Amino acid sequence: MIRLAVLVSGRGSNLEAILKEAAAGGLNAQPVLVLSDNPQAPALRLARAYRVPVLGVSPREVGGREPFFRLVEEKLVEARVDLVALAGFMRILPAWLVERFRWRILNIHPSLLPAFPGLDAPRQALEYGVRVSGCTVHFVDEGVDTGPIVLQAAVPVLPDDTPETLAARIRQEEHRIYPEAIRLFAEGRLVIDGRRVIIREAE
Repeated sequence: MIRLAVLVSGRGSNLEAILKEAAAGGLNAQPVLVLSDNPQAPALRLARAYRVPVLGVSPREVGGREPFFRLVEEKLVEARVDLVALAGFMRILPAWLVERFRWRILNIHPSLLPAFPGLDAPRQALEYGVRVSGCTVHFVDEGVDTGPIVLQAAVPVLPDDTPETLAARIRQEEHRIYPEAIRLFAEGRLVIDGRRVIIREAE
């Protein structure tokens, strides 16, 4: 069983999906740390309810971005983390931290990457006029939402959709595929081949 850390900034809906699946024994992963750049994040209360150790600290409290991420690194190493899952974590990781945990950081994004990276992806999709959007789990590299793709799920765009209604339907799929991607990683079934992620058959 792998040791999992989750980085969050907000309400923690993807965190809840992950913790529920872990508690049910479906992840082959033990959440050992939930860390937030927002000490008031509702996700921290959620993690405490699942009895997962938490740390909430604002970068301002520790002297800025670099000291904050050095603290993140320290806590991940202390917890002997095998995989880091970004779940609504609203900060771009520094390149040195990505390198430190190369191909051991996953992220979930509310679009079918490489379309609509960055902020407000559902709004971007509606403004562009696409008929299908969705979500993507990908490994993190030094770019913004540019790492190798693990899993994707498509969500139709309805004629009367708003960014909020589309985001809500996309979120339902996020809650399904993010735990699945973590489980595949935990089972050693993800192989990175250039830009492709090969999913090996279960043994």
